[in-house]
Order: sequence, then structure tokens, then C-alpha cells
Amino acid sequence: MKSSRRYRSLDGILLLDKPAGMSSNAALQAARRLFRAEKGGHTGSLDPLATGLLPLCFGEATKLAGLLLGSDKAYEAGIALGTTTDTDDADGQVLLQRPVPALDQAVLEAALVALTGVLQQRAPVYSALKQGGEPLYARARRGEAIEAPVREVVVHAIDLLESGPEQLRLRVTCGSGTYIRSLARDLGEALGCGAHIASLRRLWVDPFREPRMFTPGQLESLLESGGEAALEACLLPLEAGLAGFPRVQLAPAEAARFAQGQRLRGPWAPADPAAVFSDAGVALGLARVDPEGRLSPQRVFHGHAAPVAPPEG
Repeated sequence: MKSSRRYRSLDGILLLDKPAGMSSNAALQAARRLFRAEKGGHTGSLDPLATGLLPLCFGEATKLAGLLLGSDKAYEAGIALGTTTDTDDADGQVLLQRPVPALDQAVLEAALVALTGVLQQRAPVYSALKQGGEPLYARARRGEAIEAPVREVVVHAIDLLESGPEQLRLRVTCGSGTYIRSLARDLGEALGCGAHIASLRRLWVDPFREPRMFTPGQLESLLESGGEAALEACLLPLEAGLAGFPRVQLAPAEAARFAQGQRLRGPWAPADPAAVFSDAGVALGLARVDPEGRLSPQRVFHGHAAPVAPPEG
């Protein structure tokens, strides 16, 4: 039986607090149903075990998803020492158990320093990275022998928040593509005892450094108590996703040409990408500005309304 739910055009960004045990796609689809959003996408998946910030983009904001996917991120990770699993987290099967040596602060900090900076990191075998057009996890579940790819990643900082005989709690700030599960695995090997992720929470994703997040349960309660207007009040305008990018402002005649995909020339500094706005503060799209000041549209936001200013007081 087909659902009678009617979906609608809706633009905006939702800062979802993803619960543990839910895949990122399941979280996205649940949010889309609540908001009745025709179009939606997430900005880089969180493992089912993980909780925390998962920015969801609706409507024209989906054109920002690729930018947000490449942003810096921060996590709080609980590390269990002494046990290696096939997924590098607590959801996997135990592969090996080893005694945990006595670890003093100097040994721990030296191991963490070695895992910061520009690294060549091997992805987990159970990951969404594709080889031959198929995710690695699909091949791993069939029992195939897999050589996971090694990629260059950047880890800006690892702070030791807490340490115990068989567990650690870390705060990790990193660039795009970094697997915290791989960091846990490599840290365990450096300490000689193995390790895996016991818990993981994503704290922020640029440019949302102090996010106001909403759990699925909170969103359902808001819908029940205040209707769709209460839900829509949880959305950020797509302009919020452009904070920090070089900004180009266009006069009305230029904005009309940009909306038609035409190239422009002006006194603009080179940027790739640049966030393009009207003189009324409405985001028009993304563009590349070359060294000669030529602006080439890359993504145009169609039918996007002006942002609503928050009430004063």
C-alpha cells in the first residue's frame, strides 16, 4: 500500500544529533519523512555506533553537501585497549586479545603525537569506500580478502581527556576522510596491545562549531506539539553553510545573469569556491573566480527565498 504522505519543496540545513544504532541514511530518511522534504542528503556518514552531529541538507541546500563533506571535524572517542576487532569498533567480531602494558603519560602522549599531522592512513576493511564500484564492507561481509586503501589524511590534534588501565578517552580534531576507527587501531598497535573504538561522538563539523542539535525524538515531539512550523524553526538557512567561504556580492543585474549561468567579470579576488550573494543577502550559489576576476557559476540555487531575520530581543 502506497503512503499518502505528500512531500514538499523545502530548503534548509538540519543539525541532527544522530543516535547510536542508526545508520546515517536511516537517520536522513526518518528526518525527510518528518519534514516531508522532497530532496535531502547528508554530509558524510557516521558509523551506526557513533552519535552526534550529522548535518542534513534539504532542497537547494543539498548543493552544499560536497563542501561540508570536506570540512574539518571534531570527535570524542572512547578507546578500549587490549582487544582488536574486525571492524575496529565494538560492533565487530573479536580477532585478538592481548594484555595491556602499564602505560605512563609520556608513553601515551608520544604515541598520540605520532598520530597527528599529515598521515598515510589505512581505511578500515568494513568501510563505505568503494573498490570496483562496490563498498568494502559488502565484500568483507562475504568473507573476501581485502586490501583496504591507504589515503593521506590530516589529524590536527589529539587530546587525552582521560586514561585508565584498559580505556582511554580522546578528543580528535581532523580533516576530511579521517577514520577515527583507524586511529584507534593504529594507536593500539603502537602501544602493543591492540585497541578498538568503544564509543564515538561527533562534536562539530565546520562551519557549525557550536551546533544546536536535535535528536529524532525531539523532532517528533516538536511536530506533535507545534506542527510543521515548530519543525521548520529547527532549520538553518542554507546561508549558514556558507560561513567561512570567500564571499562575492552581486548587484541585481549581475545576479540575474548569474542565475542564468552566465560568466561575469569584476573586481573579485580569486577563489574556488566563492559563495555568491545578492545585495539583499540571499545566497545565489557557488562559483569559481579565476586570477583575472572572471566568475564562473558552479552551483546555482534556484527558487531560494531570502533568509528570515531572527526576532530581536
